[in-house]
Amino acid sequence: MSLKHHEFIKGRGAQIQTKNQFLKQEYVTEHTEGLDEMWEINHKTTYLIEHPKKMVNKVDSPDLPMVYSMNPYQGCEHGCIYCYARNTHEYYGYNAGLDFETKIIVKENAAAVLRKQLDSKSWKPDVIMLAGNTDCYQPAEKKHKITRQILEVLLEYRHPVGLITKNALIHRDIDILTELAKLRLVKVAISLTSLKEETRQLLEPRTATLKRRLQTMELLSKNNIPVIVMAAPMIPFINSDELPEILRAASDHGALDAGYTVVRLNGKVGEVFENWIRQALPDKADRVLSQIKNAHGGSLNDSRFGTRMRGEGKFIESLNAMFRIAKKKYFDGKTVPPTDLTLFRRPSTGQLDLF
Repeated sequence: MSLKHHEFIKGRGAQIQTKNQFLKQEYVTEHTEGLDEMWEINHKTTYLIEHPKKMVNKVDSPDLPMVYSMNPYQGCEHGCIYCYARNTHEYYGYNAGLDFETKIIVKENAAAVLRKQLDSKSWKPDVIMLAGNTDCYQPAEKKHKITRQILEVLLEYRHPVGLITKNALIHRDIDILTELAKLRLVKVAISLTSLKEETRQLLEPRTATLKRRLQTMELLSKNNIPVIVMAAPMIPFINSDELPEILRAASDHGALDAGYTVVRLNGKVGEVFENWIRQALPDKADRVLSQIKNAHGGSLNDSRFGTRMRGEGKFIESLNAMFRIAKKKYFDGKTVPPTDLTLFRRPSTGQLDLF
């Protein structure tokens, strides 16, 4: 997988700005004096402060098992080229390309807003997923510490939470996570897309190394924090053949369960991904894109409930079989402890127990 780094914007996944469907204006390439020169784009990270009135969102999608989701940040500096959340940046006036990984919206008052929502008499406790869109431990968290503030509130309220990340910064919060785990209030999913560092650098340029992610699984496991591996997404001819080995490595490092998804290039993500792969892996591009389309009804943009996350066809059937065999082999006898929903309390109102 050779990559001509000099042709790429260093440290970024997307190499283009896409058009925002909600805006009249758009980024365009203009060449002075007719010269076909590379367009200079400002690709430094900018943090934008926002003060939302609501933090927790109810998830109604039949394809997602979560009940609630919460995103401390919008946009993600990790720059994963396949990220389905890229499209959400358009709602904030930016685009799914470079804007998604360079214009990071920081929800500065997140913990206070969460506390207010939990204090509502109509609130019914269930697992809140951190996060539904972008990684709550992306680089911005090191400075702003919003995820840690949220975890402190959730521990105080004895509220269940699930986390998914590909960043080793979660090590910092091992103290809070350990306390939540003692109460059976937390599960952590570590996203592991490959066991090859070169592949990781191609797909996820600003994420933790694969070695660090496996070490993270091991650390969480040793502290009795339930760990799940998400082998996601599987991309044909890039990392799909690694699925069994990913499960093996994760199990060896303490993971108790495993899941996987197939790449789905919804909305503008398809445009970003295709532009990227034709530069990064030109010899594989047509074959990869063709197989992705075959798995999604002939289109990169699959919005069909029930199939959009799983895919269909012979390639998917083969991948499903591979996953079932590997999971039985490496996770047989392992179980994830059930979440306790009965401990919720509202300390700020003097209520010690909801039930």
